[in-house]
Amino acid sequence: MASSMKRIKQDVLKLMMTDYEVTLANDNLRDMTVKFHGPKDTPFAGGVWMVHVHLPDTYPYKSPSIGFRNRIFHPNIDERSGSVCLDVINQAWSPMFDMVNIFDVFLPQLLTYPNPSDPLNGEAASLLMNDPEGFEKRVKEHVQRHATPEIVASLTDRDGSRTVSKSTPLSMPPKAPVVPGASVCDGGPATPPAPLVDECDEEYDLEPLDALSDTGSDALDLDLDDLDSMDGIDLDLAE
Repeated sequence: MASSMKRIKQDVLKLMMTDYEVTLANDNLRDMTVKFHGPKDTPFAGGVWMVHVHLPDTYPYKSPSIGFRNRIFHPNIDERSGSVCLDVINQAWSPMFDMVNIFDVFLPQLLTYPNPSDPLNGEAASLLMNDPEGFEKRVKEHVQRHATPEIVASLTDRDGSRTVSKSTPLSMPPKAPVVPGASVCDGGPATPPAPLVDECDEEYDLEPLDALSDTGSDALDLDLDDLDSMDGIDLDLAE
């Protein structure tokens, strides 16, 4: 348990040191929402999604649970629940991967190369296969309705959440049990975080962490004195 929490602290800090905006649920390091931008040169470009991440007790030996809080039109993402087809994470996940790898590699690949042959959203899959231009139009309509910066702003700072960045000190998670953060989409009722969906055959090549060495390298070049001064965190980097 102690080693798992140490790894969680390290991975959350590493994610914070990138350009991703991370919002903690009630200062709980296990539950967070990450602002994710659609990949360039895709119909999702210009869209912004709040992606909920829940880290299990056995992290990093078990993969995170991931789901989109605001709607997205994609064959491999359930439009209502936000559940993501992350079979590749379930099967290929190992402790060498972390959250930066998910947001830098897997999610961009998933949005760039959707797999209509094994869908969670049958309508999106059918449209992509039979009318690619219609699919692109529908995606862009969803972006305007559900994924503009203004809409995303209304999803942040709720339920005691706290947005953290490169300069924000992290506090320890509360000792009391914390229910995984609920999400509110389109003004509807709160729902639990979307589970991983183990229903996809499409494989994506996740790069090892070494391939991410250039990502946010400037931000990750921290002074150890700065790390020691962060409230509530003792990373014990020397161990």
